Order: sequence, then structure tokens, then C-alpha cells
Amino acid sequence: MKSLEILLWVVAPYVALTLFVLGHLWRYRYDKFGWTTRSSQMYESRLLRVGSPLFHFGILVVLLGHIGGLVIPKSWTAAIGMSEEAYHVTAVVLGTIAGAATLGGLAILIYRRRTVGPVFTATTRNDKLMYAVLSITIVLGLAATVAANVIGSGYDYRTTISPWFRSIFTFSPRPALMAGAPILFQLHALSALLLFAIWPFTRLVHMLTAPIGYLTRPYIVYRSRADQPAGARTPRRGWEPSR
Repeated sequence: MKSLEILLWVVAPYVALTLFVLGHLWRYRYDKFGWTTRSSQMYESRLLRVGSPLFHFGILVVLLGHIGGLVIPKSWTAAIGMSEEAYHVTAVVLGTIAGAATLGGLAILIYRRRTVGPVFTATTRNDKLMYAVLSITIVLGLAATVAANVIGSGYDYRTTISPWFRSIFTFSPRPALMAGAPILFQLHALSALLLFAIWPFTRLVHMLTAPIGYLTRPYIVYRSRADQPAGARTPRRGWEPSR
């Protein structure tokens, strides 16, 4: 086993996972008020109304596809009667459409962030790094899918990449499986590891947030002036005399 294989497909994944987990714990402990998307909707909403849903719905389908392809073993889909051809067609068609939608939405969001003055002013260096790594990851993933399964004769990543991915979490890494994968899939995996490594230090942390507290917090009571009890003094305009 080559040392480069160990570095790329054993060491790098565990470093990325460590940064992902510990980085989120650190961020939540010391930067709760920064745990936000830093919404810029108040500056511009026309492009945001198009780009944001396109990106978020697209990336959701992409995420579900990755979970289905990497986490669920090939034998499980065969056990429920889903043929390899049916899985392949479904994955390629949905993956290509979702990837294109995600990339299109991201392009609109980046264009908006660059061309709308107040939004660009509010953009940090972390944002620029995050957008660059996220764009590269999506482009490489879409390119790998199209090159292998649309233009090419097809590549069954569930016999190589998927077992390697699961072996990382069972603490029995199998780097040789990933070392034999096509170069575009390797680059996509490495860019994804980089994305997960920087994730806790960017606005992407909002993906791990849910408004669960709204279900249990008490109601906020609002009272108008008309609800004042009889005899209550109506406040006067101007300065109150000192006593």
C-alpha cells in the first residue's frame, strides 16, 4: 500500500471528520450568535427568490442521492427487488437534474453576491472560500457523473467508492478501493473532504439548525394602547419633569 494512498484515503478523511465534529462543538460553545446564515434578503430579494429555492431543493436531492448511493449497500437495494439497471437509470437521471439545478442556483447566488453592492460588502473571506470550495465540489461531482455514466460506458461506484466510504466509519479503512476509482471521482471526494473540514467555520452551519425551541417557548404577548385599564395615564409627548 502506497503512502500517498494512506494519506489521501485514510488520514485526510479522519482529519476532515475530526474538524467537522470538533469544529461544530467549538462554534456552538463560543460563537452561538454567529451560528446563522447572515441573511441578506433585506438588500435584494428578486434574484434570491429564484436562486435560493433552486439551490436548496437541488442540494437536498443531491444529499439524499449520496446517502442512498454511499450509505446503503448494493445488496440492500437488490433485496427489495430493485434491479441494477433501474437503480443506475434513476440515480443518473435524478442526479444529473439535481446537480444542474444546484449548480444553476449557486451560480445565481454568486452572481447576486458579486453584483449587488450591499451584499458584496457583507461578504467575508470565509464566504468567498466557502463558495469556491462548494462550487468546485458540485462541478466535479456533476462532471464525474456525466463523464462516467452519460458520455462513458458507466461506472459502478457502489462496488468501490461506497465500500471505502463505509469502511471509514467502521474504522477499517480500505484505501485501495478509492485509489482505483476514476480521477474525477477522486477529485470530487477530495474536494468534499475539504468542504467538510471548513464547514464549521462558515455559514454552512445553519444546515444543522432547526427551530425546535419554537415548539416549546411561551407565547409572546402584545398589548395595544386600547387594552390599557381604565384610569391609566396616557403618556404625554416631550420630556417628563424630574422629581
